[in-house]
Amino acid sequence: MPENNITAAQEPVPADMPASGSIQVSVVSSVGMIPVENATVTISFTGDPESPLQVLTTDNSGQTPTVQLPAPPLELSLDPEATQQPYSEYNIYVTAEGYEPVYVSGSEIFADEFSLQPIRMNPLATTEEEEKRVFIPVHTLFGDYPPKIPEDEIKPMDETGEIVLSRVVIPEYIIVHDGVPSDPSAPNYWVRYRDYIKNVASCEIYSTWPESAIYANILVIQSFTLNRVYTEWYRNQGYNFTITSSTAYDQKWVYGRNIFQNIDYLVDTIFANYLSRPGVRQPIFTSYCDGQRVTCAGLSQWGSKYLGDQGYSAIDIIRYYYGNDMYINSAVSVSGVPSSWPGYDLAIGSSGEKVRQLQNQLNRIARNYPAIPTVTADGIYGPATANAVRTFQRIFNLPATGVTDYPTWYEISEIYVGVSRISEPGT
Repeated sequence: MPENNITAAQEPVPADMPASGSIQVSVVSSVGMIPVENATVTISFTGDPESPLQVLTTDNSGQTPTVQLPAPPLELSLDPEATQQPYSEYNIYVTAEGYEPVYVSGSEIFADEFSLQPIRMNPLATTEEEEKRVFIPVHTLFGDYPPKIPEDEIKPMDETGEIVLSRVVIPEYIIVHDGVPSDPSAPNYWVRYRDYIKNVASCEIYSTWPESAIYANILVIQSFTLNRVYTEWYRNQGYNFTITSSTAYDQKWVYGRNIFQNIDYLVDTIFANYLSRPGVRQPIFTSYCDGQRVTCAGLSQWGSKYLGDQGYSAIDIIRYYYGNDMYINSAVSVSGVPSSWPGYDLAIGSSGEKVRQLQNQLNRIARNYPAIPTVTADGIYGPATANAVRTFQRIFNLPATGVTDYPTWYEISEIYVGVSRISEPGT
């Protein structure tokens, strides 16, 4: 495997940014989910784009090394009264032979947080664009966005099973309309469900908050989203999408933005969960707001952070805002995966068809990600399989235990589907 090349930063750390956060850039082809090796990744301050801070090269997994970048003090992201922007912004310019360049403006770095910046590059033969540009706007907790239009938390429905779903299913894709519902010029994006939730959570809250507050907010975001899916809210109004990126109607989503490792992992562990009330089949439409500039009948984002500071658990935070009859439910099935999690961890000593399936999936993934060693698909979870799983976990930012737990099983399943293209959406 080739060594990663790093050009050290030449710019001094600005006096007003005494802290630092870290970032890793992952580059894949938009066709076939192929990692792009030897891509050149140039990072600069958004305010000084002509002065590179880092010039990196991707490895055979399409990833750069993790590098440290200056960031404002951590305390700014923990104080709702702070007037200084709590994160620094960086431009990321990616070039690779045979691909159109990609330019990202505004990738966010918080003090002491690990940021993951995904990059999807179009092969030259598939597009007429000269350069793909991604602009990440100001964070919703710091910028001025339209407040949510109030809606009932339980939607009236004719639950015949003909128009709406008869059960809660985690969809493979969410179709996001990048604008207000009535804007026909806004593009629609097919986004994998977990990627959508990670993106929204990174837009809506700060990753520096207590884990219980992040957990509670992710549950609220997921329940909000699954209510839109379950009731087919927009399709029943004649639209061809699942949800919008407008904060007035739905929740913030930004094409191509960076996400944060702790949010990434927490979503992987709870992505099938949503919020329910007794006797109500549909996921609850859980309205929320920042609780500072805008107040609402649902969860206060800053208030949830305060409760997390006081030691409240995620369900305690949920019930504080929505009442004691709210509980965490789990979807009956997950769409777009070859097989559901077996219900127990797979580790050294495990055997059977689930292990063989895992081995076959890892071997297919290894064709795209050669850092993952291939294994004999014999249905026996030995040291070689554990090592392949551990390598996969390192590449995809999971704890490198070598044990196939719930988040690892579904991450392997999703990447396998992506590389083998067995479930691609239509255009």
